[in-house]
Amino acid sequence: MDAKFLRLKHSAGLDFEAYLATDPGRTAQWREKCKLLSLDNEQRALLQSFTRRMPVICLSGTWCGDCAVQCPMLVAIATASPAIDLVFLDRDEHADLSDQVRIAGGKRVPTVLWMSEEFEFVHLFGDRTLSRYRRMAATQLGTTTGPACPLPSITTPASESATVLAEWIAEFERVQLILRLSPRLRQKHGD
Repeated sequence: MDAKFLRLKHSAGLDFEAYLATDPGRTAQWREKCKLLSLDNEQRALLQSFTRRMPVICLSGTWCGDCAVQCPMLVAIATASPAIDLVFLDRDEHADLSDQVRIAGGKRVPTVLWMSEEFEFVHLFGDRTLSRYRRMAATQLGTTTGPACPLPSITTPASESATVLAEWIAEFERVQLILRLSPRLRQKHGD
């Protein structure tokens, strides 16, 4: 993916409120998930320490239970750091991008793309964190029961939400460190 394409996609993205407004029937369920989230002081301090600008695109679907759980986490993370410029794109409306970032051959959501300040591709992550996949594997491979992909209205246990949030924060930190340690960016910024 070239930087010009990613810049155009990012500029077409919506902030969280505008994204939710595209499907008002599901807004209440997503907002409920937002109310249940909180960053601890250590997480907030880490995110506030970021210095490199990170444009971020989240490909999502308002119909998706995993998105309803995880996208509010992305918003909480981005809100805590002025360096993070997060936008949302509907996966199906932006097939030209979602076709390029298939995971195991499928158009998964949420899929998150991180870029440098010049919109150079840095990292791709989707559609679930490790703990979400562990829970899903336990469900689908026979050790527990429950839905493979929850509906947006399903409540996620607080302990699982805290773990998933920490895993997403780790991905943002990973990208920030890639950007901070980039020889090209260090030369550009004189640090």
